[in-house]
Amino acid sequence: MVRKLDNFDSSILALLQQDATVTMAELSEKTRLSANACWRRIRLLEADGVILNRVTLLDPQKIGLGITVFVCIRCAEHSQEWLDNFIRIVNDLPEVMEFYRLAGDIDYLLKLQVSSIQEYDNLYKKLVNSVKLTDVSAIFSMEELKHSTILPLPSSRHK
Repeated sequence: MVRKLDNFDSSILALLQQDATVTMAELSEKTRLSANACWRRIRLLEADGVILNRVTLLDPQKIGLGITVFVCIRCAEHSQEWLDNFIRIVNDLPEVMEFYRLAGDIDYLLKLQVSSIQEYDNLYKKLVNSVKLTDVSAIFSMEELKHSTILPLPSSRHK
């Protein structure tokens, strides 16, 4: 279910996406709502599942995970049992940052953060030995040109 966001909700979410540690006093000042009104709106946005989590984002380079790998997977098996097993195996790999089921020539796409080609190779071997796959190919990122965790909100999409 899509929640209708008003301008106050959008303003609060925009500020929280930029810095989740912003204080209620700062939110209140920037949105021109009372601190209590901001707090209540945040709680409702959390209860409605709009706000999923508040996290700290790390720089992968600075913690030794500077290699981004996109793994394209094709498979011949599509049963629910196979899929449940595949999802479990992939979810147990902490190096997998994102995991998508796709339409088109590629069935699944994984985004990995690893420290080395050897670490990727170890992960590849673990994956192909755990579940039957038709084709696995890797694309290594040379340079990240844009990365954002900030979603465009209704009030900012059509400016």
